[in-house]
Amino acid sequence: MTTTSPFTATVLGIPRIGPRRELKKAIESYWAGRIDAEALHTVGRELRVAHLTTLAASGLDSVPVGTFSYYDQILDAAAMFGALPARVADIADPLDRYFAAARGTDTVEPLEMTKWFDTNYHYLVPELGPDTAFALDARKLLGELREAIDLGVPARPVLIGPLTFLKLAKDSEGNALRRLAELLPLYQELLRLLAEAGAQWVQIDEPVLVTDLDEVELALVEHVYSELSAVTERPAILVATYFGRPGPALPVLAATGIEGVALDFVYGTTVEDVVGTPALSGKLVVAGVVDGRNVWRTDLDHALATLATLLAGTATLVVSTSSSLLHVPYSLDAEAAPDPTLRSWLAFGAEKVAEVALLATALHDGTAAVSDELATARAALATRAIDSRLRNDTVRARLSALGPDAIRRAPAADRRVLQQQRLHLPLLPTTTIGSYPQTPAIRKDRAAFVKGELTAEQYRDRMRAEVADVIALQEKLGLDVLVHGEPERNDMVQYFAEQLDGFFATANGWVQSYGTRCVRPPILYGDVARRQPMTVEWIGYAQSLTDKPVKGMLTGPVTILAWSFVRDDQPIADTARQVALAIREETVDLQAAGIRIIQVDEPALRELLPLRAEAEAAYLDWAIESFRLSTSGVSDATQIHTHLCYSEFGAVIDAIAALDADVTSIEAARSHMEVLDDLNAAGFSLGVGPGVYDIHSPRVPSTGEITASLREALQAVAAERLWVNPDCGLKTRGPAEVEESLRNMVEAARAVR
Repeated sequence: MTTTSPFTATVLGIPRIGPRRELKKAIESYWAGRIDAEALHTVGRELRVAHLTTLAASGLDSVPVGTFSYYDQILDAAAMFGALPARVADIADPLDRYFAAARGTDTVEPLEMTKWFDTNYHYLVPELGPDTAFALDARKLLGELREAIDLGVPARPVLIGPLTFLKLAKDSEGNALRRLAELLPLYQELLRLLAEAGAQWVQIDEPVLVTDLDEVELALVEHVYSELSAVTERPAILVATYFGRPGPALPVLAATGIEGVALDFVYGTTVEDVVGTPALSGKLVVAGVVDGRNVWRTDLDHALATLATLLAGTATLVVSTSSSLLHVPYSLDAEAAPDPTLRSWLAFGAEKVAEVALLATALHDGTAAVSDELATARAALATRAIDSRLRNDTVRARLSALGPDAIRRAPAADRRVLQQQRLHLPLLPTTTIGSYPQTPAIRKDRAAFVKGELTAEQYRDRMRAEVADVIALQEKLGLDVLVHGEPERNDMVQYFAEQLDGFFATANGWVQSYGTRCVRPPILYGDVARRQPMTVEWIGYAQSLTDKPVKGMLTGPVTILAWSFVRDDQPIADTARQVALAIREETVDLQAAGIRIIQVDEPALRELLPLRAEAEAAYLDWAIESFRLSTSGVSDATQIHTHLCYSEFGAVIDAIAALDADVTSIEAARSHMEVLDDLNAAGFSLGVGPGVYDIHSPRVPSTGEITASLREALQAVAAERLWVNPDCGLKTRGPAEVEESLRNMVEAARAVR
């Protein structure tokens, strides 16, 4: 094995999209043909160099490399191990082949996309079939390692582990772990190559170890890491677990010949787990005591107490983040708006790196060396504990006064009769999920309004014109249930957060959701309350332009929480009920304005499902209750829709039924309608709209394709319950492609009808 030196401070990964979304803009320019591959690679190289040198200068003595990606780290692993689908093999250029797998082309379907464990990041799902022949191509990783070493950076290459890669893949025979014997030798060879290139340590990410593993899978943990640690010429191996507690996998892993383990002490791992695993006493333990997923300042005294206890029972202790910093914004430096008090409670990526370095200094040199910084942190925590903005007694009293009827409606069959009498919809009614393209003109007008270059009245008039255009387009295409297109909305969560007490919306707090899709999760810091109606004016205006029903479009409480940075000073179930009350008030006002259909989207329902089965029931109880609280204030004649997308929904099928929405639209195009089998197995009897085309790909589906999808859906769902819609909102697509796709969708529905 390569001679190694221990280290003291690190992070498990970093953002890659760029502090000003430089990579996003470069990739989209490449897709549009405005720059070539070399220009794109130049942007990537500049970002990597800036990241690496900044981390090294911040006091980290081990810096992760290889976490940079043009789209997704799991897709990168698939490319490195020769596991891209055969349908992209004929694309000669490797970069274009990679992007074709990620987002498809006019003739190639992309890989399925779903959520990365219980985060809002999406990964591309590898497809393994009989034609998958694993083969190692490590040029990207080795190149980035050499780049870091040449800069003098103490580089630690990062890999997705073989168990996580295979557990997240879809295999044609239903068990991707059967391919382990083919894949493991490539990891062994990769370790040799990394050692030759100068790597002292390698980080192998195995977040799957914090999920429920059976005895066979635990035996595979022992097998894999015994085999990898047996490689003679290799770097020291650090296996990183995060997002939870590894539980029974920890002693199995510790008993192998690996040199280190990274553990998440924010989301589940305890000191007792380490002390109770004797095999860890001689290994390097990377203690994730700084939260890599949320934006609150670390309680440094608590973290130091944890570290001090761990130090007594470990050979070498390293301070780190709980996970990669991929999930938080780059730096507070880009935020000018927060008041000083609120700002003092927060830590984005750069601030978390500073916390890691500070804790390492305090641990090894004593707290006197950082006494001023510790005093500042204590003062900030003290102000947060007593700030009056955190509590709204009126909201709490209203929630306490609600009885059990607040989450009940009449039986679904009775509601269906009332709704059909009111709506008069045809079989296979067509609709869209909510948003229409956010055109350059819309974005320009919004930016001008934010800068004060447009008055509120001017902005309102321009957005009303956009709404009128979207209604006219839907009328022309012949859709049955219309939407207003959401031109006035920046994001489906941020839009509501900006109108609710208890939230702060950042100006530049961008994080990557998938590929080049970036979001700015709002910060939920206090009790939530609705100040005034949020959508009624826009939806009411759209309804005034047509006789067809226009859906009121709202975001559900679970998704608002999942796609925000949520307060950590009270149970999340309590926060969910507060958000649900605000959404409930909005549904009642929409109904009073004459809106007959209201959609409350919950695409994050599966996303927040705990990674351990023992915690699922408690989560689903409050998730279902909060949705039903938000939707049960309207009459039975008002039709409630919900929408779910881009997750593996089999685990929450019963919960989807328990939401009791009259119609559920759900992603199904990339997964080829497989969710319908799960729904049928659960006895689902409500309306369902399986997506008939994938909006995250630039390709326009033909009428024939959509017709075939509908006929496939009808094998599983009675025509009286089947709706026809895309997979998701259309905001990221272009107007011309949307019009053509929707025209084909309407024609297909008519043909099948």
